[in-house]
Formats: sequence, structure tokens, C-alpha cells
Amino acid sequence: MAASLQEIQHRIESTKSTRQITSAMQMVSTAKLSKIQRSGNGYRVYAQRLSDVVAHLAAANISNVKGTLLDKRDVKKVGFLVITSDRGLVGGYNSTLIKAVMSELEARNLSKDDVVILAVGGNGADFFKKRGFNVAYEYRGVSDVPDFMEVRDIVRMVTSMYDNEVYDELVIAYQHFASRISNEIEMEQILPVDTTKLNADSNEMSAEYDMNPSPEKILETVLPQYAQSLVYGAILDAKTAEHSASVNSMSSASDNAKDVIDSLELHYNRARQAAITTEITEITGGMAALE
Repeated sequence: MAASLQEIQHRIESTKSTRQITSAMQMVSTAKLSKIQRSGNGYRVYAQRLSDVVAHLAAANISNVKGTLLDKRDVKKVGFLVITSDRGLVGGYNSTLIKAVMSELEARNLSKDDVVILAVGGNGADFFKKRGFNVAYEYRGVSDVPDFMEVRDIVRMVTSMYDNEVYDELVIAYQHFASRISNEIEMEQILPVDTTKLNADSNEMSAEYDMNPSPEKILETVLPQYAQSLVYGAILDAKTAEHSASVNSMSSASDNAKDVIDSLELHYNRARQAAITTEITEITGGMAALE
């Protein structure tokens, strides 16, 4: 019985150590989440203003804009920019997204030969490589709070591959941070740019104002920046959702560890009580035998 009690005590101490680790990781992830939320709030203001500019310019009678980001062409290859995490310990963050992408491919009846994968994050890159998909680009090691300068190679590569017709349509898939307790799958076409989906602020200037240079020239410059802002915004949003998923995962792990500790301590106390009762019975029996 003593050996059994020692084993239970060892399990209690081990579980307590695990809980300390998960609690510390939860606090770290919470700090990262708060920091990236502050960064994201500022970026969303910029992204909305840029969207307003593109919407106003596109509302003008523009017929000879140079460049391909607006041009729809026959879709031979569909690009999927899939943003996952590099690490685990984030619950179903990666698996839920990858499952949604695979369902989308099936719904659109796309084979591996029809798809080009651009993977941001090691989990997505490894998954699609192992299953024989064409992973034309991968990027690992996005920092906890990425800035545009850090990921500019990604956003430039995305638009340049579209310009070079590596794919004819680009869909971006990632986990959107909805709240601290939930994320949502986002999957939308970002190339070619669909200006009909843009809603300009009615308080902004009208597209009928005279412009110098012309709306066409301005749009030629702004469109690549707009497309890049969509990619960077998605990476920022996905990273926010990742930190949220980590917080929730570590919180759940800490709660589960506490339940295990409570159960083990109850088991330990019962076993200890039984051992004491056995010892008392043996002593009482020995005394009775001596009388």
C-alpha cells in the first residue's frame, strides 16, 4: 500500500508541474494576443481607407487600366494561400482550417493538378506536401506580432505569381479572430480583385471629381498595394486567431490538470485512510492475541 501511495503522490506532483507549465504558457499567449490586437486595430484603419480609395477609383469609368489584377481570365490553375501555424498546442486551429480547405477543393471538384498551394506556416506546408500537392511557395517562422516589412516578400510573391500566371485565381484561407473564445474560417477570392465587393464610405470624395494624375494611373499604382494589404491583413488576423487558440488550449489543459489533481488527491486520501485503518486493525489484532 505504501508503494501505491508513493506512486499516486508522484503522479500528483507531476501533474502539478504540468499545470504550472500550461498556466505560464497561457499567460504568455494572453500577452501576445493583447499586443497583436493593438497592432491589428491600427492596421484595420489603414486597410479600410485604402479600400475606400480603390472603390472610388473603380467607380469611375475606367476602361484602360494597365495591369492584370483586375482582369479575369480562364481559370486553369487555382491558387490557395493557406495560413496555418508553425507550432502545435493550439487546439484544433490548424486541423479545422485544413479540413475546410480540403472540403472546398472537393466542392469545387478540383484535383491536385488544378491547385497551386502557397503555404504560410509549417503545419499547412507539411500537410499538403505529404499528400502530393504542388506547394509552389512556403514561408515559415512568422513572428508573434508580424509587421509589413517582415512579410513583404510573401505579399509580393503572391501578386507576382499571379502576374506570371502561375495561377489564374487566388483564394486565401485562414482562421479569422472573431472573439477571445472563438475563431471563424475565412475563405475568399482575392485575385483577381473584385471591385464590386468594395463599399466606399459615402462621406469620402466622389469618384466624379477631377483627378491628376488620372484615375487609371492612380488605380494602377494602388491596386497592387490593395492586394498586398489583403494578404498582410489576413496574416495578421490569422496570427491573432492563433494566439487566441493557444490561450484557450492552455486554459483547457490547465483546467483538465486541476481535475486530474483533484481526482488523484481524493484517491490518495482514500488509500491513505485505508492503509491507516489496516494498520490499526493489525495492531488491535496483535494486542488481542497477546491477551
